[in-house]
Amino acid sequence: MEKREQLYEGKAKKVYATDDPRYVIVSYKDDATAFNGLKKGTIAGKGVINNRVTNYLMAMLEKKGIPTHFVQELNDRETLVKKVQIVPLEVIVRNISAGHFASRYGVEEGIVFENPTIEFSYKCDALDDPLLNEYHALALKLATREEIDIIKALSFQINEELKAFFKAVNVDLVDFKLEFGKTADGEIVLADEISPDTCRFWDSITHEKLDKDRFRRDLGGVEDAYSEMMKRILG
Repeated sequence: MEKREQLYEGKAKKVYATDDPRYVIVSYKDDATAFNGLKKGTIAGKGVINNRVTNYLMAMLEKKGIPTHFVQELNDRETLVKKVQIVPLEVIVRNISAGHFASRYGVEEGIVFENPTIEFSYKCDALDDPLLNEYHALALKLATREEIDIIKALSFQINEELKAFFKAVNVDLVDFKLEFGKTADGEIVLADEISPDTCRFWDSITHEKLDKDRFRRDLGGVEDAYSEMMKRILG
């Protein structure tokens, strides 16, 4: 597949056209941002880690019957994916209190929920990705009722599969962000990435943070945490 012009550049990835309109190439960058782009930096090797980790986990989820945009890993930084129209809803699934949830509701981090929670935010940098509920999403025509139901069901299914996978490598899946897209024929599929950028990972025994929170909170050891997660995931 031939790589053509750049179509888009986001905070963590670039997207390129190919000679087949059904597919695009995603290229992962080492750039790191937090707080909606207010904090900027670089995490050496992050692009390689996030590319390989995402592809491994997406391939695993495909085998479990979850549709994704993943097609083929091309090299350490680039992957061929189905071209999708991103549904402008970010989906956050939470298993343990942390981050915004803890600060927003005035609770301590580390409370394990009896049932996972799900929340949506409007994918819009200009508005700082505000939280919204299903009725807001319908009013703004961000998705249909059927699409929201599919996204919720897939998100909970993904959570169960990932929780079990990470438990086996001594990692607690605290929370994570998902994005979904619509293919040309209208199928809702998992898109974007699953990586230490988009998930909170805590070591099951030490509770050490193994994700982007090390960058957000200036904890140091960011590259080591990302490398450790790749090692545990890829074996």
